[in-house]
Amino acid sequence: MKRILATFAAVIFLGTCAGHAQDGNPISTQLKGSWVNVRDLLTKMADKMPDEDYRFKPTPELQDFGQRMAHVITFSVRACSQVKGEQKNLNFSATPTKAEVTAAMKQVNDECDSVFNSLTDADLQKMVNAGRGGQRSAFALLEGLVLEHSQEVYGYSAVYMRLKGIVPPSSERNER
Repeated sequence: MKRILATFAAVIFLGTCAGHAQDGNPISTQLKGSWVNVRDLLTKMADKMPDEDYRFKPTPELQDFGQRMAHVITFSVRACSQVKGEQKNLNFSATPTKAEVTAAMKQVNDECDSVFNSLTDADLQKMVNAGRGGQRSAFALLEGLVLEHSQEVYGYSAVYMRLKGIVPPSSERNER
């Protein structure tokens, strides 16, 4: 029995190693998976929050839900366009509506999808103009300003939803 288990474990291990060896872009592939996850969560969140709750603020000094969504969209479209050597900005009203946010969400998803879908590990090392006269690696822009920042805003915004009695998208399957 021990011999069978050891053989089985070796086959699984070697199969896993072979799979990783064949992927010539493991880092960019992993980043793309992270992008797809956070992109889908933010899109579902923007769709799920009722229009009337886009003005909701947990406390007076915080941004409202629409402003939070506009903030993450603005940062992501800017960073993704910078990786492509472009400078794109999306402008929002002072109090973004659900319609405004969901339309802009489609734009940022298209912009960032085009970056992540064509990304290679070599591309991540390239230095790009990050605005304000600075240069940053494509990896730093995508990991920091797009992925980490988007996940952070999703976490904050999930609290907004909970306070309105709405289950955030990432928790839906856990609360059925």
